[in-house]
Amino acid sequence: MNEIVGQDDLLFVTLDTLRYDVAAASAAAGRTPNLTARLPGGRWERRHAPGSFTYASHQAMFAGFLPTPATQGPHPRLFAARFDGSESTAERTFVHDTPDLVSGLAAVGYRTVCIGGVGFFNRKGPLASVLPGLFQESHWEPEFGVTSPVSFEAQIDRAEEVIAGLPQEQRLFLFVNVSALHQPNWFHLPGADRGAGDSLATHTAALEYVDRHAGRLFGAMSSRRRCFAVVCSDHGTAYGDDGWSGHRLGHEVVWTVPYAHFFLNPGDTR
Repeated sequence: MNEIVGQDDLLFVTLDTLRYDVAAASAAAGRTPNLTARLPGGRWERRHAPGSFTYASHQAMFAGFLPTPATQGPHPRLFAARFDGSESTAERTFVHDTPDLVSGLAAVGYRTVCIGGVGFFNRKGPLASVLPGLFQESHWEPEFGVTSPVSFEAQIDRAEEVIAGLPQEQRLFLFVNVSALHQPNWFHLPGADRGAGDSLATHTAALEYVDRHAGRLFGAMSSRRRCFAVVCSDHGTAYGDDGWSGHRLGHEVVWTVPYAHFFLNPGDTR
């Protein structure tokens, strides 16, 4: 990461609430071709989330604690704040002297931009201002939120505007919190209705919606130079699993998430 930071643009995408089992099955079935084409080996990595809901998980991830491989560690991290005794900080880890990755990247010249999705990024009150407040520039509109059937498209529109407005030489760290997977998501499945509500089928349909548009975001982020991308979920959610629904609870489907990192090369329009 010490060779990447300072040279490449950086993209961090959280597919909010995406379950690992849904992501893995959709990739294996060919239902998410645009995402799968960029996954190492065509598969999501199975990892454990650092939190069981959006706020807790993002606080940890912005401190460098990305989802942890679901095997015994310690596992070297990509990013870490300088911290005595850290067993997951390795020679190749980008170490910063600030309390969070966002300010650490700003300190080495990156323009840090947040495009929010779920309510913890909407700046409607002090709590919802904490996470976007880490960034030099943050964006949120109702069209980016959980009730919008075109949320991801609207977020990409804003990302393209941000990228187009930057000087060529300016390095960019872009964070996008994708809200489309989060409840409510029933409107992404043709024929579903509000009365039937959300289900694994509508969750899967929401992922397919994101996949249809992901290539446009990846293309925009690689339009100026090579980009290093991290794409993962912050936590999963239960749809009646063992009698549980929702998240902020300790079920396996909440703690197990998909993860990938990869390069986006200029001119790659897959």
